[in-house]
Amino acid sequence: MTDVIILLTAAVIAVPLCQSAGLGALPGFMIAGVVLGPSGLGHIDNYSEIAHLSELGVVLLLFVIGVEINPTRLWRMKGLVLGLGSLQVVLTGGLITIVAHQFLGSPWEVSVLIGMSLALSSTAFVLQLLTQRKVLSSEYGRATVAVLLLQDLSVVPLLALVSLIDSSELTMAGDVFLAVAEAVAILLLIVVITRYVLNPLLNWLARLGSPEIFTASALLLVLGAAQAMESVGLSMALGAFIAGLLIADSSYRHQIIAEIQPFRGLLLGLFFMSMGMSLNLSVFIDNPFFFLAITLGLMGIKLLTLWPLARLFGVPSKVALSLASVLAQSGEFALVIFALANGLGLIEPALFQQLLVVVMLSMLATPVLEYFAYRTYSASRDQMVPAFELTAGVADGSVPPVILVGFGRMGQRIGSILDLMQIAYLAIDNNVAVVNREGGGSRSVYFGDARQPEVLRAAGVADTPLMVVSIDNSEVTEKVIATACSAFPGVPVFARGHDLAGCQKLRASGASFTVSETFEASVELARETLLHLGEDNAEVEAVLENFRKKYYRPIEEIGGGEAVD
Repeated sequence: MTDVIILLTAAVIAVPLCQSAGLGALPGFMIAGVVLGPSGLGHIDNYSEIAHLSELGVVLLLFVIGVEINPTRLWRMKGLVLGLGSLQVVLTGGLITIVAHQFLGSPWEVSVLIGMSLALSSTAFVLQLLTQRKVLSSEYGRATVAVLLLQDLSVVPLLALVSLIDSSELTMAGDVFLAVAEAVAILLLIVVITRYVLNPLLNWLARLGSPEIFTASALLLVLGAAQAMESVGLSMALGAFIAGLLIADSSYRHQIIAEIQPFRGLLLGLFFMSMGMSLNLSVFIDNPFFFLAITLGLMGIKLLTLWPLARLFGVPSKVALSLASVLAQSGEFALVIFALANGLGLIEPALFQQLLVVVMLSMLATPVLEYFAYRTYSASRDQMVPAFELTAGVADGSVPPVILVGFGRMGQRIGSILDLMQIAYLAIDNNVAVVNREGGGSRSVYFGDARQPEVLRAAGVADTPLMVVSIDNSEVTEKVIATACSAFPGVPVFARGHDLAGCQKLRASGASFTVSETFEASVELARETLLHLGEDNAEVEAVLENFRKKYYRPIEEIGGGEAVD
């Protein structure tokens, strides 16, 4: 308990300090680990126990990555993902492999592992920075996400390769071939299991309506798949990645991510703290210029490889430079693979320490690299590409212009009108029957309880320009609006209320615009009645408009602004 309190205290202090300094949360966790570890204050002695627990953070990270890599998204971005991403990993990894083999004298199998691992960038760190800049859907952001997607996919054969090197006597070529073959076989198995087992099971669990059972089921899915893969000689992280792929195209993906996210964030932070605690700081202190030179050399290789490759695939010059700069660091997956290889004895402890220093230094340089990348990209544009394109689909991974909460009768009509205008949207509903019935075809309808902020975050509310709540339950609507406005205060929320009192409550909860369904129905009936009696159309419209303003005036006073009719 004392160790837990110390770890939480260090995280609470170090992470906000690093975030305020522009370094981000992940370096904060690592720095906290260094301070607490043997190289720092030495407050934590049982490092091995903490390291075992922190592995669950990696497991959950790989699960979330697997969820985000769905086949539809890959296909829509196949040119950049399979072309640019593949060449970046192969060429960068190949160059670093040759350097590692020549200067370290390590076997080719281990050199390949080191080279390919260092070729991977920090997905968690880079996506966080791009999201803060609101450039994920720009030309620069889409190209960056495409390369990161392929890098994330590359983790699968690398994790398999670690297990194969440890357990077999094959040659390097044989190891690599078996790693790729296993990855292909696993992907084929995923298709079969998803179609015939997982989705029907999730459907049944969702119908039970028990949040606790759904949370337990989500954890069971992740940990069960991780344990199953470890039992056949592969890594737990690989099993979690497969579990994520299993539900990538499922209607329940947002709800499951919401259940996993709190565990993932805390345990992943613990993993980075454990990496910091495992670092022998004297290794860096004894020869700082050597490690700075190695780190600069690594980032130089990655930058000078990715820049011309991006130009080869038609990416404009300055955008290509931005892309190469923001991906020049190494990332968390290198730490995962090196820690696994060190635990199996494939990498010597001294070499592990050196690799750890290089990866951490490159990650600490990421905010500077990202600032340069963003400035370069901004200078190349007279006007920034809008973060949201009204006609863009949601399958390419971009956030749609509208998040629609509630897909009953009113929600479906709103969706149909948006379809007619070719405006993309993503709908969330907690009715399993509605999701199963309406989620097919071109409609993006997912299961989820929108009263949970993590469900809204998983759906992309933090980055969407507009959220519409069309739930036929005033109490639930009020809770959803309160949650959304508290967690995402900058996002406008439009909602329906039953009457004037209901609209007033919703505006008080934070809604930007409300409409009274009883009033609007009354106005339409009155309009048609007056016109049928032969009254002048212009006079009828003027009377109704004046009547509407008087009716909505109390709501405008609550909202502090003019109502939109």
